[in-house]
Parts: sequence; C-alpha cells; structure tokens
Amino acid sequence: QVQLVESGGGLVQAGGSLRLSCAAPESISSIDTMGWYRQAPGKQRELVATITSGGSTNYADSVKGRFTISRDNAEKTVYLEGNNLRPEDTAVYYCDAEQGIFHYSGQGTQVTVSS
Repeated sequence: QVQLVESGGGLVQAGGSLRLSCAAPESISSIDTMGWYRQAPGKQRELVATITSGGSTNYADSVKGRFTISRDNAEKTVYLEGNNLRPEDTAVYYCDAEQGIFHYSGQGTQVTVSS
C-alpha cells in the first residue's frame, strides 16, 4: 500500500510556529493536488490547505494568514508552515496527494499547541 510520509509534528506553545513535511514515494509517477487535513479529538477531519501542481493554493478560513502551504514538485514533497499557533490547531495532521482519481495519504503527525 502506497503511503505518504509526514514529519515535523510535536508540541509547541501558543503563538509559536511549526513546519510539517510530507514526501510521496517514487512509485507515484505524477501528483496533481497535494494538501493537508487535520482531525482533532471528537471532531471530523477538516481541510487545512491544498496546493495544485501549478502552485494555486486554498486555505481553510481558520488558518488563513497564519499557515502557508508549499510544494517541491521535483521532490514530490509538500510543506505546511504554521505561525501564531493556537490551542485549537491541536490535531493530527494528514497529508494527501491526488493522482487522477486516486488519493494517497499518510499516517498522520500529531501537533499539540499548549496554552
């Protein structure tokens, strides 16, 4: 089963910053949209941000102005940089890669923001 590999989660204080990375394996020949989702305890998974292969981005209202998504197409890697983190940003963050009708995801990385 093809999986993406996320890294960069951890514990950060409110107001702090983090940078998540997600790499797709070489077995995925081309990737369309890549994105980040998150799921907090007791809540549904929600979109955080997406970025197309051409660089167009989309953000959830809750993270606009604080999070930045970027990607390296050659390395098949997507990044998520978060600034001014809030306790409500605490969640497991999942990377997603779209290839035609197929979606690939990682196992998630925990981000905990302490107040």
